[in-house]
Amino acid sequence: MIKAIYPGSFDPVTYGHLDIIKRASKVVDELIIGVLVNQKKKPLFSMEERMELLRETTKEYSNVTVKTFEGLTIDFARKNEAKLIIRGLRAVTDFESEMQIAQTNHSIEPEIDTMFFTTSLEYAFLSSTIAKEVAFYGSDVSKLVPPVVAEAFRKKYDHELQ
Repeated sequence: MIKAIYPGSFDPVTYGHLDIIKRASKVVDELIIGVLVNQKKKPLFSMEERMELLRETTKEYSNVTVKTFEGLTIDFARKNEAKLIIRGLRAVTDFESEMQIAQTNHSIEPEIDTMFFTTSLEYAFLSSTIAKEVAFYGSDVSKLVPPVVAEAFRKKYDHELQ
């Protein structure tokens, strides 16, 4: 049985993330989405909101679960007995930093490998940061995020503007 983790902040989940989740869920038996608590960043969505958005948008995948974690990704992988870390690559610029992280993780735990998925071309430009900026200015995000996330943006920004 191949168990993998797909770590990230997912603030919020985008169609780019879901592209990776869908494809990764087809090649592993179990995929755990690890929502990172990053003390260095102030996320737009709370941990609970991010986890709920992920659960809602991945409910069709029976082999996908959502968990939260703090600390090193490699420790999260070990704790969950995962043998693979899934990472998405949008551009060549992602490759350098992701390769360095993958090599560091492998040096810490040689039994855990990293598998890279290149993002589908239609999402190669997309990041959570871009989606947040588009939503903040009230533009259409329907091609960037699922409807449940678009609604969460609307509520979040309407609330913050009052």
